[in-house]
Amino acid sequence: MAQAAGALALEAVPARPANALLSEPILPTLLRLTLPNLAAMLVTALVAICETAYVGILGTTELAAIALAFPMVMLMQMLSAGAMGGGVASAISRALGAGEEARAEALAHHAVAIGAITGLCFSLLFLAFGSWVLSALGGSGPVLREALAYTNIALAGAILTWLLNTFASILRGTGNMRVPSLALLASSALQIVLGGALGLGIGPFPRFGLAGVAAGLIVASASSTLFLLWFLRSGRARLRLRFRAAPLRGEMFADILKVGAVSALGPLQVVLTVLILTRLVAGFGTAALAGYGIGARLEFLLVPIVFAIGVAGVPMVGMAMGAHDVARARRVAWTAAGVAILVLGTIGLAVTIAPDLWSTLFTKDPAVRAAANLYLRWAGPGFAFVGLGLSLYFASQGSGKILPPVLAGTIRLAMIAVGGLLLTAFHAPAWSLFALVGVSMAAFGTGIAAAVYLTPWGSERQ
Repeated sequence: MAQAAGALALEAVPARPANALLSEPILPTLLRLTLPNLAAMLVTALVAICETAYVGILGTTELAAIALAFPMVMLMQMLSAGAMGGGVASAISRALGAGEEARAEALAHHAVAIGAITGLCFSLLFLAFGSWVLSALGGSGPVLREALAYTNIALAGAILTWLLNTFASILRGTGNMRVPSLALLASSALQIVLGGALGLGIGPFPRFGLAGVAAGLIVASASSTLFLLWFLRSGRARLRLRFRAAPLRGEMFADILKVGAVSALGPLQVVLTVLILTRLVAGFGTAALAGYGIGARLEFLLVPIVFAIGVAGVPMVGMAMGAHDVARARRVAWTAAGVAILVLGTIGLAVTIAPDLWSTLFTKDPAVRAAANLYLRWAGPGFAFVGLGLSLYFASQGSGKILPPVLAGTIRLAMIAVGGLLLTAFHAPAWSLFALVGVSMAAFGTGIAAAVYLTPWGSERQ
């Protein structure tokens, strides 16, 4: 009788709904989560193209100024969305995978605190030292003044960018890719319209120049930030963002920062590699530098594609780790790597065989096109390895084991720094430096793959 009553009691308890990210086939689920992210990332790339177009209308000085400011703005985006955003999504997905929804909500609260504080510090540091930083990058005179006109607005509002990407990462950690992607799509569209109108003085607006372009970014970011905040507070998401009166806990911060803070080394490596390589290529003349810029622009556009794939894998890996299904977590990681290799490898093969497909879009100068084609022929085969390395970097965020891949990622930076300096010291031709880029890409991808393969991710729950 007692056993029957116990059975009836168990039956009365509603079963927790199955977690689709833990049970559905890996490849179809990964692709379904990737597509919204890919759409958002491609529109973000379109923003950069449109900004370059209407800044070009403003003049050559403004073009040089926006190029000078671009690394700092790009660094802020990479840190807030890719690095710390990955830490946020990883911690929340691991908690949800373990069935700890209250912990996931608490982690979301802590994530917002990290985003707000870091964004504020980023703004204060740049407002204090921005002129010095831009001068160190080569800015002076009118170019420096225009660059500061842009960054003093764009980076003064860094807290909005950090909060926008934090809210998006909280939702991605729950497996919701659609809402943050729609918010970013809307933000990008608004930025294109407002940035152009305020910058060029279209319609009722006066011509504010680069300050107007930056204002378009701030207004667009603020609008999408407020929408995502409303969505998370409304109860429509899998978790509700609650600002509790309870004190913040160090253990919660540590769970996010053990991934997010370590991941921040990755964007810093990327920016430093680009700065070193740009300086080395500049020694071969203006045509070589312009050609390298055209080729490297394609490489930068590949990063959002891998981001779309990789960030879709973060909650899948994280929830599997939370459920102690390590085997599934690893299968997700290698599946995402395979998709990234296929996509980026196809693009790399195309530009290796026919580099004019890309270079002629930007220049008709024979010398510049020749330099761009030379770069693409040597670097193109390495694109597949970039896809391999970056996709596994994101998967490692989901697993919480990010340090080995980040350390392995320093291989490319070291090869470019040491090898590039040796090549220029011995007056090697430009093709040798471009070949070094391709080899460093291969070393980057294989190094991270080896680190992921050899790093234990934990044990299965029996």
